[in-house]
Amino acid sequence: MRPDSAAAVVDDLFARCADRGVSLALVASQGGEVVLERYGVQPASDFAPETPVTATSTLLSWSMAKSMTHAALGVLVADGAIDLDAPAAVPEWAGDERSAITPMQLLEMRSGLRFVEDYLDDQTSHSIEMLFGGTDPSFAHYAASQPLEHRPGEVFNYSSGTTNIVSRVIGDIVVRDAAGSLDVDVEQRRKLIEEFLHTRLFEPAGMSSATPKFDDAGDFVGSSYVYATARDFARFGELYLRDGVGPHGQRVLPAGWAAHAATWSGHDPDTGLSYGRHWWLWPAFPGVLACHGYEGQFIAVFPDRDLVLVHLGKTPAAYNTSLQMWLARIAELL
Repeated sequence: MRPDSAAAVVDDLFARCADRGVSLALVASQGGEVVLERYGVQPASDFAPETPVTATSTLLSWSMAKSMTHAALGVLVADGAIDLDAPAAVPEWAGDERSAITPMQLLEMRSGLRFVEDYLDDQTSHSIEMLFGGTDPSFAHYAASQPLEHRPGEVFNYSSGTTNIVSRVIGDIVVRDAAGSLDVDVEQRRKLIEEFLHTRLFEPAGMSSATPKFDDAGDFVGSSYVYATARDFARFGELYLRDGVGPHGQRVLPAGWAAHAATWSGHDPDTGLSYGRHWWLWPAFPGVLACHGYEGQFIAVFPDRDLVLVHLGKTPAAYNTSLQMWLARIAELL
């Protein structure tokens, strides 16, 4: 291990020109211990002044939450509560060809549903309309109402809408199990799902700061919204590094769930990266699996180095690949 050399690379990363990105937090955990940690400054905005980021600051996951949705589904798989290869229980699809879509196809982003994932052009983006447009209080209903463009299982299309459908499927199982039916009000639905996430996933993983956010229908926005400290995001990565075993030795996810996440299901021509099942794969670094979030949020798991590396900040998409190379270099030095 060369922590001094790695620390020098981190210094350079945090000192890069602001137009290439701002780093707010970096945590490296190796062998279950934090070996490198650095925090930056949240730039001033129209809503808040410049603010130092610390070890207790909770920051937004963006799409890293998708991998947490994979974990939440894994809990239900371990309970025997869902069959990933049976048709998904989605009421919008009853009686039409979409009813053949399975949870596995949703996890692999191969539903066949129309969905444009774009955060720059609000004229063509389903993700912007779903998350910010106020069109539908239920993000899952908005996504599930989209038509088929391809036969289910055949075409990879990365989609936040897909994850929110999975999230509602999870919520329906949790609510029905806890309340005996789905006939509950929005606030009760939210509370039951939040309790499940905390007691079955976040707390057993050691993520005491994790705070999920919900849509107006009471469902976890599994595509985009978990707030947590950088250390707690690292603890989530460690859960997959240890194949679903938490910090106190208890099994949180079913055995083999990390390998399930790392099973290739698609290729993104825009980034050159591969996709597993709600986790990204880095072809240049075999064995690595990673959570990705908008503007350069990363949890990268390096099994061969017993290492989890977390980066949080605001990096333009044009410099995302460069940021990944920074992180890979840091990992090589640890």
